[in-house]
Amino acid sequence: MSEAPQPTTTTEKQSSARVLPALILAMLSFSVVQTAVVPILPSLAKELSVSGSSITWLMTANLLSAAVLTPLLGRFGDLRGRKPMLLISLAGLVAGSALAVSTQSFTWLVVARVLQGAGGGVLPLAISIVRDELPKQKVTGGVAAISASMGVGSGLGLVATGLLLEHWSYKSIFWMGLAFGLLAIALVAFRVPSDPVTDKEGGADPLGAITLAGWLSALLVAVSQGNHWGWTSTKTLGLFAVAAVVALLWGVIEVKVKHPLVDMKMMSRPAVAFTNLAGLLIGFGMYGSFMVISNFAQTPEKFAHYGFTATVLHAGVMLLPSALGSMVAAPLGAMLIARRGPRLPLVLGGVLGAVAMAYLALRHSHEGDIYLSSAIFGLGIGLAFSAMPAYINGAVPVEQSGIANGMNAVLRTVGGAIGTAVMAAILTGDTMKLPIPITLPTLDAYKHAFWTAAVVCIVAGAVPFLIRTVRPTTAVASGNTTADLSSGREPVKTDA
Repeated sequence: MSEAPQPTTTTEKQSSARVLPALILAMLSFSVVQTAVVPILPSLAKELSVSGSSITWLMTANLLSAAVLTPLLGRFGDLRGRKPMLLISLAGLVAGSALAVSTQSFTWLVVARVLQGAGGGVLPLAISIVRDELPKQKVTGGVAAISASMGVGSGLGLVATGLLLEHWSYKSIFWMGLAFGLLAIALVAFRVPSDPVTDKEGGADPLGAITLAGWLSALLVAVSQGNHWGWTSTKTLGLFAVAAVVALLWGVIEVKVKHPLVDMKMMSRPAVAFTNLAGLLIGFGMYGSFMVISNFAQTPEKFAHYGFTATVLHAGVMLLPSALGSMVAAPLGAMLIARRGPRLPLVLGGVLGAVAMAYLALRHSHEGDIYLSSAIFGLGIGLAFSAMPAYINGAVPVEQSGIANGMNAVLRTVGGAIGTAVMAAILTGDTMKLPIPITLPTLDAYKHAFWTAAVVCIVAGAVPFLIRTVRPTTAVASGNTTADLSSGREPVKTDA
C-alpha cells in the first residue's frame, strides 16, 4: 500500500534551493566550455598558424577526454563519494581554462582542452547527487533541469563566443570558462553536502578503465579524423579495427572481474541499453545540427546564393532559440515524466528534432526559418535529455547511478563526434566551383545534411517503444516502492 504524499518541509525546500542551482551551474559551465570553440575553429587556425585539419584537434581532444573521464569519474563517485569527484571534475575544467588563457602554443592549447574534458563528469555526478540529496518529489524536476542544462549551455556557448569575439580576442572565451568554473567550484564546495552513499564493497578495476579508454580513444580519433585521413585509409580502418578488438576485450574483462568498472548486466537491461542508443542518436543530431546550421548561416550569400553572410555572433544568435527551447523543456519534461513516465518526452524529443531539421531542408531562405527551427530543435533536445536519466535511474540501483548515467553521457559524446564527422563528410562531398580561393558546399549538400539529421532524430524518437514501461502500481505490488522512493527513483519504473 502506497503512502500518502507528505507536505514539503522547510528543510527540504532549503535543500533544493541550495543544492540544485550549484549543480545546474556546474553543468552549464562544462557545456558552455565544450561548444564555445566550435564556431571559431577557422579563425583559430589562422591565429595559431596551423592547418584546418589540425585545428579540429581542439574539439577531438576535448571529446576524447570527456568520453574517457566521464564514466571513470562517475564510477569513482559511486565508490568514494560524489561531491569530491564533482570538485575534481570542475577542477580539471578550471585548470584547462587557466592553461588556455596563459599559452600561445597550439600544443598546449590541445592539452588545455584535454583537461577541460574532465568537466564531462559533472553530468552523472550531479544526477547522482540529486537522487541522494533532494526530496523524492523534487528528484524528477531536478534531474530534468540538470540534463536539459546541457542543451541550454551548448546554445549559450555559441552566442557567448560571438559576443566576446566582437570586442576581445579568442582568449576571452577561455576567461569565460575560467570564471564559470571557479564560481561553480565555490557553489558546490559550500552548498552541496558530502554524500553518505558510497559503494564500500566495490573496488577499482584498472584493467577495465584502461581498455575502456583504449577503445574509446581509437574510435573517436578514427571518427573525428576520418574526413582528413580518408575513410578507407589504412590509419582510419586500422583504428576502427583496434576499437572493435579492444571493446570486445573490455567486455570480456568486465564480465569476469569481481568489481567491474561497468556492470555489463546492468548495461544490457533494456531500459539502459535502448536509452543509451537514444542518447547516441540524439548526440548525433544535436552536435551535427549545430555545426551545419552555424556554417549555413555564415556562408557568404554573394558567392553561394544561399546563407546569410552572418558573423560568428549573428550565427550564434540564430541558435539562441535552441537554448531557450531547452530551458522550457526542463520543467515541461519533468511534468510529463511525473504524469506519463519518460517515454512521452523522449518520443516528443526525437519527433520535434526531426520536424525542425525537415523544416530547414524545405525552408531556409529567411532568417526566421533558422530561428523557428532552432527553437523547435532546442525544445526537442531538452525533452530528450530530461527523459534519459529518468529511464536509467528507474532501472539501476542508486549505487550504480553514477556509472550508468556516465556511460549514457559517453554515448551522447560519441554520437556527437560521429554526427559532426558525418555532416562534415556530407558538406565536403558536394562542393561548388568559385572564382575565389574558397570551397563552399552546394545547397543540395546542406539539404542532404538536414534530412540526415531529421532521419536520425526520428529513429531516436522510435527507440523508446522498444522499452517496456511498468506501471507504478506494479512496483507497489512488488513491495519495492518505499526503497525506490527513498533512493530518489522515479515513481514510474522501467523494465530492468
